[in-house]
Amino acid sequence: MKNADIVVGIDIGSSKIATLIGRIDEDIINILGVSESLSKGVKKGQIVNIEEASDAINTSLDSAERMAGHSIDRVFVSVSGVNIESQNSKGVVAVSQPDGEISEYDVERVLEAAGAVSLPSTREIIHVIPKTFTVDGEGGIKDPVGMSGVRLEVDTHIITANSAGVKNVEKILSSEAGVNVQSLVFAGLASSLSVLSDTEKELGVVLADIGAGVTNIAIYVDGSLSYTSVVPIGARHITNDLAIGLKISLESAEKIKLYLSKHYTKRVRMPELEPGQRRNRQEEDELDLNELHLPEDVKKVSSKTLVEGIIKPRLNELFTMIALEIKKSGFATQTPAGLVITGGGAKTVGAEDSAKRMLSMTVRVGVPQNIAGLIDDVESPTFATAVGLLEYSRNFRGEGVAGPGLSSMITGFKFDFKGISSITKLLKKFLPKR
Repeated sequence: MKNADIVVGIDIGSSKIATLIGRIDEDIINILGVSESLSKGVKKGQIVNIEEASDAINTSLDSAERMAGHSIDRVFVSVSGVNIESQNSKGVVAVSQPDGEISEYDVERVLEAAGAVSLPSTREIIHVIPKTFTVDGEGGIKDPVGMSGVRLEVDTHIITANSAGVKNVEKILSSEAGVNVQSLVFAGLASSLSVLSDTEKELGVVLADIGAGVTNIAIYVDGSLSYTSVVPIGARHITNDLAIGLKISLESAEKIKLYLSKHYTKRVRMPELEPGQRRNRQEEDELDLNELHLPEDVKKVSSKTLVEGIIKPRLNELFTMIALEIKKSGFATQTPAGLVITGGGAKTVGAEDSAKRMLSMTVRVGVPQNIAGLIDDVESPTFATAVGLLEYSRNFRGEGVAGPGLSSMITGFKFDFKGISSITKLLKKFLPKR
């Protein structure tokens, strides 16, 4: 198997580091290696401790390598956090060919022109995503290559990230892990590539990737990504609320949240009653936590109190903020396909119902599609971003912007990391731990 056939995606989240190793076939992503490790040194999608984050990422990479039996040297990495910003931009160029035929070179030129926007020195462009092209005044064109014209225009969506955050990721992966970053990818864009259908994108759809620290939003209109944003609330806020309400640790609260999400719709199995006996409502509402073996020795809780009194209000707050972002985008009336929620937070009990209630639109939970191999491990909303990173690699060219016909995913920023090669990673394995 050639190295070029293998792609690697690393989803750096606030609660987990997920690494996937896969092979891109024609229509299917064949998953060869999967690793999910506890995230450290990352808060709200941002690296806040280089050493801790480096150890967590190396642990995830090594585990995935062992499973796949393949050494990693190039990766696609997700970026998120409240510092992610976006804007729309236009570019215009004259067609270069004397006969007026538009080439891929012209498309790259016009996208570069659109990306020449004024930005503070603290920000970097990570994506220049074309929405539609215009040739000599004729708009609505998705792929202008081969058409004839004199003037080529493009409407784009540009996503930028904080330069310091980009450099921190570069430092960890190149200097500490010994791998090269082929591209940084906005987590919301990556998730949309793995869970949204082409029909939904064409109709108009809203994606909400609910992570631990933040929620990434991506809105598609007429098949193109048209709006992105990040909401500073995630599933960990629900965990915090449970910890405060029950006076327990965050670790115990997380266990209860996951357990509740699996068992809330299932009535707890109770002992059989004698003839003529009745079970009171309190017994029916109790959730037995004995099998969790919590250090606080919490045995039973009222599931209704947790869901209605603690989880539901926080979910309502989250989807209210998402509704405000949809209104802010100006596309509220152009998303008939509704809302797709994904990410680990999408599995929270009551999330789908809360979204329907607060947004008054159709809602479904998105899971990665078109995957093969180790699907039992990744066929979950939790791995939406990681699978999307592999999907993103399908049309990645390696530098500049991607060519025409790829309006759903255009790479914008080339990372050229110097000095550290994959040999470094091999040598580091023989060095003592710090």
